Amino acid sequence: MAKINFIPFVFPGVEKVSVVFTTRECGSCKDPYRGGNISYDVGDDPYDVRSNRTELAASLGISHWHECIQVHGDVMHYELKEGSPADAPTLEGDGLATSAPGHALVIKTADCQPIMIAHKNGDFVAGFHNGWRGNAINFPGKGVADICERYSCDPKDLLAVRGPSLSPAVSQFINFTSDFGPGFDSYFDKESSTVDLWKLTIDQLAEAGLRRRNIHSLDMCTYSMEQSFFSYRREKVTGRQCSLIWIK
Repeated sequence: MAKINFIPFVFPGVEKVSVVFTTRECGSCKDPYRGGNISYDVGDDPYDVRSNRTELAASLGISHWHECIQVHGDVMHYELKEGSPADAPTLEGDGLATSAPGHALVIKTADCQPIMIAHKNGDFVAGFHNGWRGNAINFPGKGVADICERYSCDPKDLLAVRGPSLSPAVSQFINFTSDFGPGFDSYFDKESSTVDLWKLTIDQLAEAGLRRRNIHSLDMCTYSMEQSFFSYRREKVTGRQCSLIWIK
């Protein structure tokens, strides 16, 4: 079994929190899901998907795996008790948070932005699945407000990292006005009909109270980097990579 490749990330000064962003490289899945698909919901062979998920969890030393049926909304789930990488998700939502060590929060993407958040002391972590619909309803801001209320913390004490996703150069929206509504014109390039979703997410996190110096980004385009990432815009039948965050 070929181990899925992943990109590790460490929040400065928060050594007790681990973050990884997987790629499509290696893994057990066959074309068109070649390599590291981790989603049961895209038509792939479930045996191959389960092999990828269980191998990844074992290699990272994760005791629990938590994910949602992602629906491009703003529902958060907190402190889930048990979760196995072999099991398909049952809860609908796009955000997860936990204060329990060894409980990995898993966000699946193939162009959407995974936003992984940690408290400065590693007291809790959170993960958001944020597509353009999430930006349109300001899920980054709403999610931050929700976790700050839940854990009684100041957003200035949070750090965030946005993982590989659709870059501004290829984020084209022909129906920009109806898709986003008012208030987003400054992020729209009329000449190319593209939206700078990367900047929009950073601004929404900052407006929610995070210090800009604590907002990090992996500026890697899922659409353009075909050998490394799945992209729904590039190939409608495709797999999903995942982003994981957990307290050690």
